[in-house]
Amino acid sequence: MSARVEFFFDLSSPWTCLAFHNLPGVLERFGAAAVYRPILVGGVFNAVNPAVYAAREQSDNRRLQHSWKVLKDWAQLAGVPMNFPSQYHPAKSVQAMRFATALEADQAALVRFARAAFASYFDRQENLDDPDVLEAVATAEGLDGAAIRAAASSDEVKARLRANTEQVVARGGYGSPTIFVDGTDMYFGNDQLPLVEAALKRQTQRTPR
Repeated sequence: MSARVEFFFDLSSPWTCLAFHNLPGVLERFGAAAVYRPILVGGVFNAVNPAVYAAREQSDNRRLQHSWKVLKDWAQLAGVPMNFPSQYHPAKSVQAMRFATALEADQAALVRFARAAFASYFDRQENLDDPDVLEAVATAEGLDGAAIRAAASSDEVKARLRANTEQVVARGGYGSPTIFVDGTDMYFGNDQLPLVEAALKRQTQRTPR
């Protein structure tokens, strides 16, 4: 399978959690693979989408309030536990995304950790920014949680996470998840996965067998 899809993500986003769980089915139907790229969504918001913060402060924001209902509907449709929001919302995700970045070179391990970290935050309501929690999550997945924690504090990992974040902004991204098909075809969010699937289908139809 070729890695035709790039998935730029932050573990603190509930919509990213849903897209993360729904994407594999899309990929499987077209024999495609994905490369998962950790980012800091706060860094993206600061650079190109600061209006997100103002919207969160509006207690009478009908669109925001309705989005919680829609989120639960999507979660039920996907069969993904969504015990959210919790006392830690909105979560700081710097520690979690450094852990994820430390695993980026081993995509299978990154996917395992991300799936478990999503469950930790969105199901069990654990603190996504607590290194003790993150180490325990990694260890429970059979990974070396202590080693990942040590690597996550390295300058190399911090620089890689900044570079991923800067790259998604430079390529037009404005949040998490940002999904690219074949390098330049950009999509955003769980609800655009049908469009990702359509893009993969178009390319498959154009490719001679």
